[in-house]
Amino acid sequence: MTTTTYVREENKVPFIIRVLWFFLIGWHVTLYWIVAAWILNLTIIGMPLGLWMLNRVPLVLTLRPPRGYTVAEVEHGKIVQWRYRDARQHFFLTRLVYFLLIGWWFSLLWSVLAWLLCVTIIGLPLGVWMFNRLPNVTTLMRQ
Repeated sequence: MTTTTYVREENKVPFIIRVLWFFLIGWHVTLYWIVAAWILNLTIIGMPLGLWMLNRVPLVLTLRPPRGYTVAEVEHGKIVQWRYRDARQHFFLTRLVYFLLIGWWFSLLWSVLAWLLCVTIIGLPLGVWMFNRLPNVTTLMRQ
């Protein structure tokens, strides 16, 4: 009984659509998205939603989906199962301790600096790069 596994990345949004989204919608909405997320993070009840929102900032800014891949398991030439997998994450307690000690305040500074860089033409690439790394800065989430 031979098992073979095939992996493929999920489809991505075309680059030109991501650029248009960024300039027409994403740049403006991201600021309000982050402010709303941080208001939710101030409450214990709203914190799960606020962290979820911060982890989705790259999607709101440039339609960059979280990284994942599809795995097909093949036995004897037939596909047995398709599964979607996210990127492997750090241990939960490590992420929790990091968020409580560093992530909650550093990610706010990081996102404000990223947004200010996006306002300038020269700083735009660095600002977008910083926004794409915001989930990692907040909770060590791998994307």
